[in-house]
Amino acid sequence: MDKATIADVLEKIATLLELKDENPFKIRAYTNAARSLETFGGNVADLRDEETLEKIPGIGKAIAAKIKELVETGSLKFYEDLRAEFPADILELFSLPGLGAKKIKALYEKLQVSSIAQLHEACVAGRVAELPGFGKTTQEKLSRAITEREKHAGSFQLGAIAGEAETLQNDLRAHPDALHVCIAGSYRRRKEIVRDLDFIVATSAPAEITATFVQHPLVESIIAQGPTKSSVRLRSRIQCDLRVVSATEYPFALNYFTGSKEHNVVLRSRALQRGWTLNEYRLGPVPAIDDSKKKKPTTKIPEVRDEAELYRALELDYIPPELRENCGEFEAAAAGRLPRLIEAENLRGTFHCHTTASDGHNSLEEMAAAAQELGLQYLGIADHSRSSIQAHGLDAARLRTQIAAIRKLNREFDNFRLFAGIECDILRDGALDFDDELLAELDYVIASVHSVFGLSEADMTRRIIRAMSNPFVTMLAHPTGRLLLKRDPYAIDIPAIIDAAAETGTWIEINAAPKRLDLDWRWWPLAKEKGVKCVINPDAHRTERLQELWFGVGIARKGWLTKADVMNCLPLGKIENALATKRSPE
Repeated sequence: MDKATIADVLEKIATLLELKDENPFKIRAYTNAARSLETFGGNVADLRDEETLEKIPGIGKAIAAKIKELVETGSLKFYEDLRAEFPADILELFSLPGLGAKKIKALYEKLQVSSIAQLHEACVAGRVAELPGFGKTTQEKLSRAITEREKHAGSFQLGAIAGEAETLQNDLRAHPDALHVCIAGSYRRRKEIVRDLDFIVATSAPAEITATFVQHPLVESIIAQGPTKSSVRLRSRIQCDLRVVSATEYPFALNYFTGSKEHNVVLRSRALQRGWTLNEYRLGPVPAIDDSKKKKPTTKIPEVRDEAELYRALELDYIPPELRENCGEFEAAAAGRLPRLIEAENLRGTFHCHTTASDGHNSLEEMAAAAQELGLQYLGIADHSRSSIQAHGLDAARLRTQIAAIRKLNREFDNFRLFAGIECDILRDGALDFDDELLAELDYVIASVHSVFGLSEADMTRRIIRAMSNPFVTMLAHPTGRLLLKRDPYAIDIPAIIDAAAETGTWIEINAAPKRLDLDWRWWPLAKEKGVKCVINPDAHRTERLQELWFGVGIARKGWLTKADVMNCLPLGKIENALATKRSPE
């Protein structure tokens, strides 16, 4: 039972209480407790102590007792009783955009709708449109949302399943019989969308490893269990496969199940050219139908103890997993031209972060402390601008107040700095939300589109390029506006945006929030070729989201980016000059 799981239970209690039309203050108490728990810096073991719990802001005596029960027993009677009052699938309805507790309550009470499948039937029959407060437009939106959900069934955002994946990997690595453990597949290649998880474990005790795997607390159900392969479904609903192999088979299994399929085809072809066969278990001679037709290997088959030796045997430099998409990695590896990809530890700071001044959950001081705890040398604060009304955007007066607060805080820091910025809305015509006089007072400006997504490709592209042409704009955030598995990118000419960034010196963001991971990794080789600089930002709305920089680094690596390509790898002494470069007169 970890903090995230406990917080999730508290959030679900709040949701169920809302369905019951309970006192709003009671509902808010559970929501606030969940948020406080997410930012709690102590260990789960500390949550057994009610006195410690009651010292956490937002957690009173009653909720503290419930958290203690959850930690000690793994369950909570109050929650189970509450769940029993409603059909099992009703919470699924909250995942659909536009459905809150009041509408779900109406659907449940008037139409007996308690699942997405039942809602779809009611929409098709036209019964939803007849309900007060719904109408035909709402019914059509819900139908579209359900169709989109079905289209993405079985797909998961990388960030949505990373916590479970890493926990399970760490627990398997801690097993005394595990020699080597790694997650393979698209997860290891850092694809933004993952359909399943593949665990490869080298061991001499497969039965013991398998038992640990299928009995793990994260496992919701067992799909299949065998001597060398087992499949389970985790709590997040993702399928997770385990393959146990010997130590000698491990490098081949890890490589094969990491993929991609296209990458594996080329690897096998290179092996065949040398008279070898490569599969998930070994590198060996090509089998012959009879001895007379047996093809002799052109060279002796070398010993392979790890993946690096496998690539070396095929006369290639080691290809990092992120690049294994058959997108030029073989040519570069054969010629010794593979780049030294960026590492997470290369980052020295980041810029796209929010505070309680707009729609963030933590103060300036808390965000600065969290950044320093991560070892960062600087942090940029970029709350929303005034047009983002839904995000409590700052007007000019509030922004100037924040700038002053940042300058004051900086006088207290040693070897750390907060930069004052803004996430400035790009208006429909490409103008910015604030005038140049105010933007000049900031250390940097992030330009973003947050509205009017339905423009034509030409109009959207012109809109964004006009904003990038403003000398005070430092970087362009989440350039396509996509929300993975939820919202498609708006129409935009990415090559034209890249050309404009090269011309204006605008940095382009990799938004590291797992729901975005935008700009897509497939565009970065072109951007790099044009000399466009990247900045990896977490779009953090709370302190713990700073750690999502890790996802952004994965996308940068997939895009062939190095430390030199990413601006926030610059140390504090150099980033200040870099921030000033674009706004300096030629």
